[in-house]
Amino acid sequence: MNCNTVGRLTRDNSTAGSNAANINRRAEEHILVCLSSSPSNPRIIRTAARMVEAYHGRFTALFVETPTVSGMCTEDKKRLEDNKQLAQRLGAHVEVVFGEDVPFQIAEFARLAEVSIIVIGRSNATRKGIFSKPTLTERLILDAPRVEVHVIPDGNLEQGSERRRMLPAKKPRILLKDVIVTFLVLLAVTLVGVLFYRLGFSDANLVSIYIFAVLMISILTTDFYCGVVASVISVLVFNFLFTVPRYTFHFSDPDYFVTFPIMFMVAILSGSLASRLKDNARQAAHADYRTRILFETNQLLQKGHDEGYIVKATAEQILKLLERDVVIYLSDAHGDKLEEPAIFRTPGSKLQPLDTEMEKEAANWVFKNRHKAGLGTAQYPEASCLYFPIRISQQAYGVAGIAIHKQVLDPFENSILRSMLGECALAIENIRNAREKEEAAILAQNEQLRANLLRTISHDLRTPLTSISGNADNLLCNYEKMDDASRKQAFRDIYEDSEWLINLVENLLAITRIEDGRVKLSLSVELMDEVITEALHHVSKKREEHTIRVTSEEDLILVRIDARLIVQVLINLVNNAIKYTQPGSVIEIHTSKKGQEVYVSVTDNGPGIPDDQKIQIFDMFYTGKQKLADSRRSLGLGLALCKSIVNAHGGSIKVEDNMPHGSVFTFTLPAGEVTLRE
Repeated sequence: MNCNTVGRLTRDNSTAGSNAANINRRAEEHILVCLSSSPSNPRIIRTAARMVEAYHGRFTALFVETPTVSGMCTEDKKRLEDNKQLAQRLGAHVEVVFGEDVPFQIAEFARLAEVSIIVIGRSNATRKGIFSKPTLTERLILDAPRVEVHVIPDGNLEQGSERRRMLPAKKPRILLKDVIVTFLVLLAVTLVGVLFYRLGFSDANLVSIYIFAVLMISILTTDFYCGVVASVISVLVFNFLFTVPRYTFHFSDPDYFVTFPIMFMVAILSGSLASRLKDNARQAAHADYRTRILFETNQLLQKGHDEGYIVKATAEQILKLLERDVVIYLSDAHGDKLEEPAIFRTPGSKLQPLDTEMEKEAANWVFKNRHKAGLGTAQYPEASCLYFPIRISQQAYGVAGIAIHKQVLDPFENSILRSMLGECALAIENIRNAREKEEAAILAQNEQLRANLLRTISHDLRTPLTSISGNADNLLCNYEKMDDASRKQAFRDIYEDSEWLINLVENLLAITRIEDGRVKLSLSVELMDEVITEALHHVSKKREEHTIRVTSEEDLILVRIDARLIVQVLINLVNNAIKYTQPGSVIEIHTSKKGQEVYVSVTDNGPGIPDDQKIQIFDMFYTGKQKLADSRRSLGLGLALCKSIVNAHGGSIKVEDNMPHGSVFTFTLPAGEVTLRE
């Protein structure tokens, strides 16, 4: 492979298709770039970003967190975080996986995420022999045979290797606690060894307890070098105390030339395995804790039906995870700007201000640029918080700020925090999508009502308009030939049809204003008998064909109402009774008072209303199946208007059967009181 060119390794033996086929295939590419703390990693990330731009594909940046990550120096940790931010700025979705086998983790992620191209940097590690360990590139090719692996060489790799060889070796840092633990464990097993020696145990048993001591030290201490030192001391102590001649570092038995090296290597290997097992256990515990926190967060967020609950649940989970103050800004409904922040404190917090102008500027910058900023970053480093966008892809729904005092977030905390904020963004998106669907459903319902209105009006207004037009034409053409009775009948028909149209228009205008909330009630205390009398002056002229009675349980019943609207309710109910009953029927208007409510009922002895229609009778445009007494179809607006007006007064309306036949419409109104002033 030429070091000056981009190496491309693949095991796909299929030939390339036509240019058009390649373009279509490339349009669906999913490109994965591997993150690391290497100084050359930014070059790798930018190369992968250019490939994504050329192929118009998806872009993912993957970091494999191994047990050695916790031992990274501060410079490497900062460089790794900078590389993650660079990948995000270039449009990558950053993912973190946990494992010791880096090539296997990359290959598994590529398989599960349907990655088609992997971009990695060239390592200076090469195979030195047939039996040597395969390189990272070779392992990737073996583990992911269906994925193209693009290797980006580093022109400064040789200089970097030479510079690393010139740097002084990093001295191991052993804590005093580890030294004490090592000393105590070795002392304890030495005392046990002396006891075993006096009891006549063999050398194999004595060697075993020292190997056990090395295992214990590797598990109980934090540094690998403690196990190495313990291995050396174990061999020396065994030689000094238990080999002949005793209490010297000499030995007379030549078999110890084999025993000591084997004892040392077994101790070193056992300690190394124990240390690796401990690191793997810690990493597994981290992964388990991360999964548990995310699962718990997901369960809490699924219960939320409003954004306030989502913000509170997310903040409580972050407080539980990080034990730091949290401030969350949500975007407005249009997603244009941030609203006022919600601040969540930990017990015993210093109550440092988290909503200053500087903090808000940092949060707005994060919301606008979709990248983190604040303390420890290049943008707004003087801020008190580290701010992260609450986003899915490039759609941001808010900003979360984490108060940073002295200790910055480690890679594990950073990773789990981003996952929690992603869950929060998804929950907010679902709520806003549900709200938009609900608004769209209401809009569609309103459009359907308008369509029903137009269809009904265009069909049902034809009869009265045709009657008016026909009678008017007959009067114009045959006025002198018609007798007085015929002319009066024609005028009466024109009047009744025009009254029906006027009543329809009034109902339409009234119900539209009430449903839209554009009607403000002009409430006043009125005498119910006077309201009923006013309504009867405006009912249909056919009232003369019916008997209308007004009764009341009390002489004076006062109500607090908008008299104009309640008059309309009574007109509609009485006209409805006149329409659906035969001439000669009795219509009764009855009023009563119970507590703070006044009950008004309109009763008729007509054919009544079937039970299956009582539920829908107050719906707009519902007309039922029964024929009208005057053979004219109704638009189904009168009762809908009555319900809207009564509900606006805080009352209710219902229909019941009138025994033995007929219907009773009853509605309630708030009772009124007269204040006397002296």
